[in-house]
Amino acid sequence: MENVVLIIHLILALSLIGTVLLQRSEGGGLGMGGGGGATGSRPAPTAMSKFTWVLAIAFISTSIALTLISANNSAGSSVADQFNPGASSVDVEAPDLGDNLLPPSSADAPLVPAGD
Repeated sequence: MENVVLIIHLILALSLIGTVLLQRSEGGGLGMGGGGGATGSRPAPTAMSKFTWVLAIAFISTSIALTLISANNSAGSSVADQFNPGASSVDVEAPDLGDNLLPPSSADAPLVPAGD
């Protein structure tokens, strides 16, 4: 179910990007540029702008649906449950390294380099 909603969500995202890019610029972005007509008047909504609103509402709906599905799938579990050090399925013993990790004794190696 989550994959179906995710695919629909991705299709809606790409469609929304496409419709926004296809719309004609109205020239008054962020209130700059000043346009003809009365102050505060907006042009009548076109079919493209209505379609953009429908895609935006559907995109938000699928976003909420994906959030709810994800929250439902992870209910009752924690990230800390994945890291339980006491429940190891494979027992590994440390290798016996003997005296290899100890520094050399004075009898084994001279402290002063030979030839001095």
